[in-house]
Amino acid sequence: MIKKIIKYVARLSFEKITRTNINMTTVGTKNQSNREVWLEKTLKKILTGSRILDAGAGEKKYKRFCSHLNYVAQDFAQYKGKGDGRGLQTESWDQTKLDIVSDITAIPEPDTSFDAIMCIEVLEHLSEPIKAIQEFARLLKQGGILILTAPFCSLTHFAPYHFCTGFNRYFYEKYLPANGFKIIELQENGNFFEYLAQEIRRIPSVAERYTKGRKYTRFESLAIKRCLSMLERFSKEDCGSNELLHFGYHIIGEKK
Repeated sequence: MIKKIIKYVARLSFEKITRTNINMTTVGTKNQSNREVWLEKTLKKILTGSRILDAGAGEKKYKRFCSHLNYVAQDFAQYKGKGDGRGLQTESWDQTKLDIVSDITAIPEPDTSFDAIMCIEVLEHLSEPIKAIQEFARLLKQGGILILTAPFCSLTHFAPYHFCTGFNRYFYEKYLPANGFKIIELQENGNFFEYLAQEIRRIPSVAERYTKGRKYTRFESLAIKRCLSMLERFSKEDCGSNELLHFGYHIIGEKK
């Protein structure tokens, strides 16, 4: 009887703690929202009527931030949503409304034909990202703005078009100035604890896919929730762990 009571109390405690953590913990969930808030704010600063190229635009997700601009969407239009079936795929992907279909390193537009270029979460999908930066330099007017984001670290996605897991600040600090850009802003998105939390949140779906559908126990689930609670506390107290790991960089460059 005592053992039954102990188990019952333990179950109630588990359920209460689990509900509390689900409702209160948001650590590791703001990768995309942080990026979109920054991007919208950045695009609003570009002069109305400016011609902007969305390089690697995909489904033109960020056209909604460019209503005041002369927006042009480019992509190579070979990814169809299923890729090679490995890693994370989108299943469907509509690229029927692009303005330009071309290789990103050879965009059929004249020199200095854009006031701004944005390339959002694309560099890791390029086999030659430095050539893309060189192409952006060709296409931008003097004083033109380059807006870049790319992961610091990433899981396999959009395969087989996934060539780099991510880029460190030293990549940008070397290759942007070397190709005629002054770095105006180089900002980290998230930190070590936020990134770990993002990946810990993936455990249920990854376990289901890659361990023959094996489910974790109630107490393993509790361990995940408690770990997320710990990471949220550490993230709030963070004072520089983004030099080790984070979601990715947000960058503004100016064509010299």
